[in-house]
Amino acid sequence: MTYPWFIAGASLVVALVAWSRARRSAQRLAQLSEMYWELKYQLGELRLRLQRIEGEQPSVASQTAPPPPGEGFVPLTSLKR
Repeated sequence: MTYPWFIAGASLVVALVAWSRARRSAQRLAQLSEMYWELKYQLGELRLRLQRIEGEQPSVASQTAPPPPGEGFVPLTSLKR
């Protein structure tokens, strides 16, 4: 009779340990993701600063707007509505 209770208690302890580890991992992932985006932003800022110091203009590709979309296929069923 005590054997099923022992198994249930051990399962509960294992589940609580796994839950706490998953929670810590999720917090760490959020922290690393925030650090990644912050570093990516700082890298862009440093590139612009370096280009200004060297006297270069920012790249033309980053300043030009994308071309307008071309004509696309419009099915006749959408025009009948």
